[in-house]
Amino acid sequence: MQREKPLWTPSQEQVRQAAITAFTQEAANRSDQPLNDFAALHRWSIDDREAFWRLVWDFCDVIGEAGERVLENGDRMPGAAFFPDAKLNFAENLLGKRGTDDAIIFRGEDKVERRLSWDDLRGLVSRLQQLFRDEGVKPGDRVAAMMPNMPETVAGMLAAASLGAIWSSCSPDFGVRGVLDRFGQIEPVLFIAPDGYWYGGKRFEVGEKTKEVLSALPSVRKALIVDYLGTAGTVAEGIGKAVSFETALADYAPAELTFERLPFAHPLYILFSSGTTGIPKCIVHSAGGTLLQHVKEHRLHAGVRNGDRLFYFTTCGWMMWNWLVSGLAVGATLLLYDGSPFHPDGNVLFDFAEKEKMTAFGTSAKFIDAVRKAGLEPAKTHDLSSLRAIFSTGSPLAPESFEFIYRAIKDDVHLASISGGTDIVSCFVLGVPTLPVWVGEIQAPGLGMAVDVWDEDGRPLKSGKGELVCTRAFPAMPNGFWNDPSGEKYHAAYFERFENVWCHGDFAEWTPHGGIVIHGRSDATLNPGGVRIGTAEIYNQVEQFPEVLEAICIGQEWDGDVRVVLFVRLTEGVFLDDDLGRKIRERIKTGASPRHIPAKIVAVEDIPRTKSGKITELAVRDVVHGREVKNKEALANPEALELYRDLPELKT
Repeated sequence: MQREKPLWTPSQEQVRQAAITAFTQEAANRSDQPLNDFAALHRWSIDDREAFWRLVWDFCDVIGEAGERVLENGDRMPGAAFFPDAKLNFAENLLGKRGTDDAIIFRGEDKVERRLSWDDLRGLVSRLQQLFRDEGVKPGDRVAAMMPNMPETVAGMLAAASLGAIWSSCSPDFGVRGVLDRFGQIEPVLFIAPDGYWYGGKRFEVGEKTKEVLSALPSVRKALIVDYLGTAGTVAEGIGKAVSFETALADYAPAELTFERLPFAHPLYILFSSGTTGIPKCIVHSAGGTLLQHVKEHRLHAGVRNGDRLFYFTTCGWMMWNWLVSGLAVGATLLLYDGSPFHPDGNVLFDFAEKEKMTAFGTSAKFIDAVRKAGLEPAKTHDLSSLRAIFSTGSPLAPESFEFIYRAIKDDVHLASISGGTDIVSCFVLGVPTLPVWVGEIQAPGLGMAVDVWDEDGRPLKSGKGELVCTRAFPAMPNGFWNDPSGEKYHAAYFERFENVWCHGDFAEWTPHGGIVIHGRSDATLNPGGVRIGTAEIYNQVEQFPEVLEAICIGQEWDGDVRVVLFVRLTEGVFLDDDLGRKIRERIKTGASPRHIPAKIVAVEDIPRTKSGKITELAVRDVVHGREVKNKEALANPEALELYRDLPELKT
C-alpha cells in the first residue's frame, strides 16, 4: 500500500541553506532559463553537459586549470573526453585546508584513538611524498596498500596522487590469493601493509601473509609496515625489502608540498570488481572524473559542508572508502573507524557519532537491518542532535529500514539511500537534500547522469521494472580496464547490451515521485515462468521476520523452467518448521506477488558474502547447479558455499 505522506520533508530553512539551492540559482543565471525544481535542474544538467560540468568545476572551487574545452566526442560512450585541456592534481584539491582543526579522527575499535589536524595530515603527506620521490615513484607508477581504514592509508593515497602515481588498496583480511589476484595484475612499485589489525576485540597478525604476498610481487621495490599492533619493527625485520613506516620516514621532516598537475584523464585509482565469476577486473579511474563527480555528490547531493564531520563505515577494499576520503576536498573532517561495527555491541558507531558530533553517518543497508533486529533504539540512548544525514548503500534499503531509521535513530534527518558502484566509483542515483524522502525510494538520479530504465528491447519504461542505464557520457566513467589495450573487456562489461549506452546491471524502476527503486542485480534476476523478479522484492518481505537474520534467493533450473529457492539464516534457537514456512510464503504473496513465492525454503547456517559485505547470489547459484565458483578469494567466508552443495531439499 502506497504511503500517502513522505517520511521526511526538509524545512524551508534547510532548503535555503542547501548548497544545491545556490547552485540551482547560479545554473539558472548561466542558462538564462527558469529552473524551478530539481527535475528541471536535472534536465538542464544532461541537456547542456558542458555548461553543467563547467559550473560544477567553478561552484565547487576545483583547484587547477580548466582549459577552454569541456567536452569532446560527447556522443561517444566510451570515447567522450571531459576537460581535455585541463591540468589538475587530485591530492592538491583534497589538501587545500590548513590549520589545527581536525582533519581525521580515527578509532580502531576500543584499542586505538588518534586525531590528525590539517597541518598534521599535510606534514605526514609531505614526508611520504619525499620518501616516494626518493624511491623513484613517478606518474603512472602503482602504489598498492593492504591496509586498515586508518590515517596512514589516507596519507599514502594522497602522497601517491600528489606525484601522479596510481593508488590501489584492499583490506588486510584478504587472503594471499585474493591480494595477488588484484595486485599481481597491476605490478606495484611500493607496497604498504600493517603489522596486523583488530576485529571483534581480537588481534590478527598479517606479517606472514605480507611476506608471502611480497615474494610473489617482484615489481615491489620497497614495502612499508605500519604500526597498529605495536610490532611493525619486528615484522619488517623478517621481510626482505620491508621497513617499518616510522623508520622509513625518520629522515624526512615536513616541508611544503608540491603537486604534479596532470591531464584530467590521468589515472588516479585502480579498483577491483568483487564478483565471483573470475579474476577481478582492474577498473582504472581518472583523477579529474573522480574529483568532479565526488565534489558534486558531496556538496550538492549529500549536503556536506566545510567543517562537517563525515563518516562512512567501510574498508579500504570498497569504493566507499574512496568516496569518503574525497570529503577532504569539501573541507570535512573524516571520521574513520576500523574493526567490527558490533564490538563490543551494536552501539559502538552511535557512540562514535555522539562523541565526535557526527554530521553525516554512512553505512550499509545490512547494518541498518542488523541494528533493527538487535532491538537497538539510538534515538533513546544517544545524543544525535548534530546528525543531518544518513547514507545507506551496498544493497537496496528495505522499506522497513526506512521507517526504522525515522522511528528509532532520528526523526529529523535526511536519509539518502544511494546506488552506483565500483565501476564508476560514485553513484547513479542518490539523495537530494531539498526533496522529500519517500519510504523505499532512492530520491533521484544524480545531476549530470542521464539515468533511465529500459526494457529488454531498449525502450524507456516510465513505469515497471527494467535495466538501469545511462544514455550519455559522464566524467566518472572509467578510463578502461588495466591490461585491456583494445578495450574489448571494457566494452563487453557495460556497452554490449545496448550500443553506446551504459548498462549497469541493476534491475530498477521509476516511482511516481521521480525516484528510483533498485530491485537487485539484473544478472541475479529470477525468471520463473518467464517473468522477471528482483531478489530485493523478496528480501524486503522476508527480512521483516524477527526469526530471519538474513536471506539469499536464487533461481534453480528445474523441469525446463526456473523455480525460486529461498535460503534463510535464522536467529538462534529458531527452526524452519511448516508454520514459519507458511508465514514466510504468505508474507511474500501479499507483500510482493504470488509469482514471488519460493518453491523451496531452506534453512542455512551461513550466507556467503564478499569482502564488502554483499551477498553473492551468483556464487550460490553456481554451487547449487554444480558449477565451479571462480575467484573465491573475493569472499569473506568462502567456506559457506559448501552449505549449498548437493542439498537433498533441492533434488525434488
